[in-house]
Amino acid sequence: MLQFYQYPPCTTCKRAKKELEELGLDFDSINIKENPPQVEQFEAWLAQGRFKLKQFFNTSGQVYRDLGLKDKLATMDEKEALTLLASNGMLIKRPLLVKDSELLQIGHRTSYQDLWKQ
Repeated sequence: MLQFYQYPPCTTCKRAKKELEELGLDFDSINIKENPPQVEQFEAWLAQGRFKLKQFFNTSGQVYRDLGLKDKLATMDEKEALTLLASNGMLIKRPLLVKDSELLQIGHRTSYQDLWKQ
């Protein structure tokens, strides 16, 4: 089963959700603001080696800017950064697409259909 972490008002998330529906894929939709992934989940995704810590941050988001994370992230250790991500879903780049605990994609720059061609 797919898990789709999204923020309902986000236009990118809306486009991604529509694509999943058009592809006929079953998925659980999870509001990333209300239920962000926990530290352990981020650690597992990082261990998969497909994504780097910085990719999880919504660098264009208001919360990221308000907290001055552009400068602060460089001095944070991984655990501190992951704890921060898990504490506020608005810091997380969205949407996240997960299949059987494997993180497939962060954001929605490429078609989900391409993921099933691999």
